[in-house]
Amino acid sequence: MSCKLTIEQIRGMTESPVFDRKSARIDAKALAIHLIAFANADGGVIAIGVEDDGTITGIDAYQERINELLRAPFDYCKPSVHIETEQLSCANKDGKPDHILLIEVLQSNELHANQADDVFFRVGDKSKKLNFEERLQLMYAKGTRYFEDTPVPDATMDDIDFDFVRAYTQKLGYRKSPEEYLRENKAFISAKGGKEEVSTAAMLLFGKNPKHYFPRARIRFVRYEGTEARVGAEMNVIKDVVFEGRILQVIEKALEFVRGQIKERTYLGTDTRFVTEPEYPEFAWKELIVNAVAHRDYSIKGTDIQIKMFDDRLTVESPGTLPSIVRLNNMRHVHFSRNPKIAQFLHEYEYVQEFGEGVDRLYEVMDAAGLPQPEYRVEAFMLYATIMNTRKVDTVQVAGQVTGQVTGQVTGQVTGQVTVQDILGYCTIPRSRQEIQEFCKLSSRSNFSKLYLIPLLKSGQLQMTIPDKPNSKNQKYIAVSTMQDI
Repeated sequence: MSCKLTIEQIRGMTESPVFDRKSARIDAKALAIHLIAFANADGGVIAIGVEDDGTITGIDAYQERINELLRAPFDYCKPSVHIETEQLSCANKDGKPDHILLIEVLQSNELHANQADDVFFRVGDKSKKLNFEERLQLMYAKGTRYFEDTPVPDATMDDIDFDFVRAYTQKLGYRKSPEEYLRENKAFISAKGGKEEVSTAAMLLFGKNPKHYFPRARIRFVRYEGTEARVGAEMNVIKDVVFEGRILQVIEKALEFVRGQIKERTYLGTDTRFVTEPEYPEFAWKELIVNAVAHRDYSIKGTDIQIKMFDDRLTVESPGTLPSIVRLNNMRHVHFSRNPKIAQFLHEYEYVQEFGEGVDRLYEVMDAAGLPQPEYRVEAFMLYATIMNTRKVDTVQVAGQVTGQVTGQVTGQVTGQVTVQDILGYCTIPRSRQEIQEFCKLSSRSNFSKLYLIPLLKSGQLQMTIPDKPNSKNQKYIAVSTMQDI
């Protein structure tokens, strides 16, 4: 069994797209519904012997019922659902030695139904019955889902980096050779007609040079100056970088580079203290990039994943539309992996945290940061995901009464908005008080001094050019970082 859960972990887990818990008293037909739902989605684990409230009641007192439950994948699922099981020792609610049964439902490329011919799919923490249209969509998706399993023409074992496979299997605790792992697990390497075939997933994950077979299985990062992409004589591309290699290498290179492109913003908070925060939450931009790599349609070979960064937004373009029954209006709660083997691999490296929860958490993180909700759209064969960096409180604002409140309501004072970072950028050369005040579009000298100039001086971000004569008519101010560079 590959789930490797402990009693302690199970106690702290909540029901999700990939985890459920059931009392040992559950009826076998009822259990079959959840087995089917997991098999039709991305697989998952059911802990038997745990009540809905998390209380461990165990299975030892229900052995006859447990035997019935173990037959449910065969007796009540059409076709049969493939499971793996494990019993974990525990103490039940009465403190007595007991066990719970873990049932791991494996991902399936078949459409499963119950005896009544009803089809179920895991949505959030529920097993949802699909309507006729959804059933057809899922059936079609099942037929096209596993491009990652298709053999790569002309590829051989010589194309595999076995040193990397060995490092991966050691991470998993797999004790056999790297060659045996690929042959015995997830059909990475299969034999057909006396010839070994290398799957697409194996090449993308473990290949020495995946771009030889998949030249566009890469990420391209483009940074634009401004908020629109221009071409020709007005072209405004300021960075254009391509990241290639195995999937893990592509992700690591891209994340490291993009992290260096994320700006930090400094502004005066409501307590008149300076606040520094990135323009995008780290989880947000990482989720977009990793999700694109994990779920892109690798059968589309004419384009690559593109990250486009503008002054006001970051967009990730991924080849492939939304899979199966996932739609723009349900994607926060419905999950379906186009490439389950690739997704599982990234989960092992902790790039994919909890299956099926990334998009929902993305919305929550953006909201917590005071940023607009992410925007998704589908055009032709591409999925576009965009996050904006315009915060609800994004600027250095002016208080009507200097009492720690920041209201931006000083009568006649604010005619524009400016961040602290803007001020520091403006002061890379010495500027007078009047010049900075005009740059901020403020008419009140006292409010400018109290809320901008004095805090910047106290924080050490600005420095006087004539510090021994603070009131000199020739006094100017310069960003400290610039002073250090001179």
